[in-house]
Amino acid sequence: MASRRRGREVGAPLSVTYDLIKFLHVIGATVILGTGAGIAFFMLAAHLSRDAAFIARTAAVVVLADFVFTATAIIAQPLTGFLLIRETGASLADGWMVASLVFYGVAGIFWLPVVWMQIRMRDLAAAASSGKPLPDEYHRLFRLWFIFGFPGFGSVLAILWLMIAKPVL
Repeated sequence: MASRRRGREVGAPLSVTYDLIKFLHVIGATVILGTGAGIAFFMLAAHLSRDAAFIARTAAVVVLADFVFTATAIIAQPLTGFLLIRETGASLADGWMVASLVFYGVAGIFWLPVVWMQIRMRDLAAAASSGKPLPDEYHRLFRLWFIFGFPGFGSVLAILWLMIAKPVL
């Protein structure tokens, strides 16, 4: 009797469909992680410059990147995940899968307000770029944005670990 791993016999060839779906799923996860890290770095660097015009330009690019890359990957992940479940016969009731979905929800709960904060910080910085100081609202939003990044980004890291390790929970 052949042993089985994750719904397939060990040594059995994987289908091209499975490989393509898994590739797209991994790319989506990488885009979410990479875009999140890049956005955090560039927003922090712009903020530390205290240059309102630079902050406004950086935040404009960050907002665009969030819509083009992050939003696209966020939509693709559940689709490719569902297709992987269907292809492998895995169960949504598996503990690691349930935990991944919970963390995905947490990441979304923190990401949506962060996008709004980035848009608002962009607008506030643009208004101050004519030589006015950044308003208190900008600084308050930046602190919230920074704090929200920890559970949001931490959830993405936890999901990646769960996807790789697939622990029995």
